[in-house]
This record gives sequence, C-alpha cells and structure tokens, in this order.
Amino acid sequence: MAHLLLGLLLDLAAPQVPRAPYVATPADVVERMLTLATVTSRDVVYDLGCGDGRIVIAAAQKFGARGVGVDIDPVRIADAQRNAARAGVEHLVTFKLQDALDTDMSEATVVTLYLLAAQNVALRPILTWRLRPGARIVSHNFAMGDWDPDVVDVFTSADGQSRTLYLWKADGKIR
Repeated sequence: MAHLLLGLLLDLAAPQVPRAPYVATPADVVERMLTLATVTSRDVVYDLGCGDGRIVIAAAQKFGARGVGVDIDPVRIADAQRNAARAGVEHLVTFKLQDALDTDMSEATVVTLYLLAAQNVALRPILTWRLRPGARIVSHNFAMGDWDPDVVDVFTSADGQSRTLYLWKADGKIR
C-alpha cells in the first residue's frame, strides 16, 4: 500500500506536459506536410495526436505509404478507424490509443505533428533517440525549441490562414 501511495504522490508531483486540443488539419495543409516530407510508398508515417486519422489516411491514399496514428482520445481513435474503413485503406493504416510520449515509433520514416510547442519539446529527445538517421519530422505551426529546422515553409492555406511547417531530418544525435 505504501508503494502505491508513493507512486501516486510522485505522479501528482511530476510536471505535466500540456495537451493540445483537437484541431483538424485542413486537407491542403495535410497534403503540403506530406509533400514537404517527400512521402513515398516506402514510408511508414506516424501521426502523433492523429485525431480523426486524416494525415495517415491521406499518406496511404495518395502515396501508398503505411501509416500509424496515435491519440490519447478513444473517441478520436474510433473516428479514425471508421474514416480509414470508409477510405478503403484500413489494410495500410493502424491506430493506437496511446500517449505520444510512450509510443515506440522506431519504425517510422516520417513523423507528423500538430501539437503544442511544449509537447514538441517533450517529444524531441524521444524522436531524436528513436528515429533512424534520415527520418523526417514535420510539424504544423509549432517548432521544437532551439532545434533549428532543415526547412521552414510559410504559406497561406485555402482557408486564408497563415501556416508554418517545420521539417527536421533525424541525424541519430540525441538533442
């Protein structure tokens, strides 16, 4: 019982990374993210905070890539699974009900993010440690602290909003 109480107290004392609210990425931004990452049929695309699954579904539909969506919300995972079935790509994509910080993404060749800056910073050492050199990371609107991106793409999306995409290439160094 003392171990359980101590564990609970440690969990409560641990700093919490704020969670991003669900905001769907517009279709033209999804396509631009996948194009920036140069996705092909040889890729495995992980979308951390996948919401309704639109990014991995698009990667499968447009490029023939395999995809894995990860989200902590069971409602979003159910939506994503239904959307993949409707799109006819359920054989290429899977969805995991998990925290992105606890996800093994070592098979990923592309990782997409539309999370808050604090989440990106928390994920950074995991991404740089787990991903193979050459893997691409694309973030919509939020950078990763002081890690300089390889490419910054600023544009106006179809809905008239200014968007920024950041692309990093994993180099095997823990950052």
